[in-house]
Amino acid sequence: MSDAKKQIPLRLSEKLYSEIAAWAEDDFRSVNGQIEYLLSECVRKRKKSKPDTSNGNE
Repeated sequence: MSDAKKQIPLRLSEKLYSEIAAWAEDDFRSVNGQIEYLLSECVRKRKKSKPDTSNGNE
């Protein structure tokens, strides 16, 4: 997989943006970095919570 990043437009409410910006500051990240981190964590947790169907048993 390439390390190239896809740019996407993202619309957030002022309140949500402010909350993420404050959280990012607490974690010493940019707002963009915080959003990317949060999305990555959500995807990782989702993959982890899905049942393993690779063995043919569901």
